[in-house]
Amino acid sequence: MCGRFTRYLTWSEIHRLYRLTLDWEKQRNDEPNYNVCPTDEVPFVTVGENGAHRLHLGRWWLVPGWAKEMPKAAMFNARIETADSSGAFKDAWRTTRCLIPADGFYEWTKNPDDDGRDPWHIHLPEHQPFSFAGLWAHNKKLDVTSCTIITMPATEPISQLHDRQPAILDPAAYDEWLDPSTPGDKLKPLLFERTIDSQLQFYRVGREVNSNKAKGPKCIEPVNPL
Repeated sequence: MCGRFTRYLTWSEIHRLYRLTLDWEKQRNDEPNYNVCPTDEVPFVTVGENGAHRLHLGRWWLVPGWAKEMPKAAMFNARIETADSSGAFKDAWRTTRCLIPADGFYEWTKNPDDDGRDPWHIHLPEHQPFSFAGLWAHNKKLDVTSCTIITMPATEPISQLHDRQPAILDPAAYDEWLDPSTPGDKLKPLLFERTIDSQLQFYRVGREVNSNKAKGPKCIEPVNPL
């Protein structure tokens, strides 16, 4: 799964990931967030016009376009196995896919000494920025724009921590994922074959991050660094 992630990359780094062309997109410079939690507002990117990408802001917890009230079920992750058939996600899977910028995320393991939950910070080498594969929707009735992160069975090295992991796309696959005309039968193979999850690294961080109130750089400080 992906229950928390980090976005302490600068806005210029986000620009290097995507082709953003509008003035308001270029002028943004949001504060870093070291502990992004479900229901927080996050930036996400969709296909734009004339080969550009388009930036949006939305709630990280998908609210389907047909929903009449805010969903109570956990909608911040969409499982790749059922995203194309689930009533909650299938419309977005078909036509409104997105990319969610980040530079790390957290996973937890149980500590046998005290049964506490130890958080681990997971990132690419040198903390390079990346994009989660996601889905998005706009609900007109509730006036909510929202998104969710695709998750899939974990492979090495994340399988050492958890049996699920978010889908992190190779930048070369961004346009194919975002394009609404990409055939449905190509989407799952794209996520399985064009992810860069095998490059991920991780280290343990303090339990402060277990609280959604923790937001500063201390969240990603390693425990017992070498």
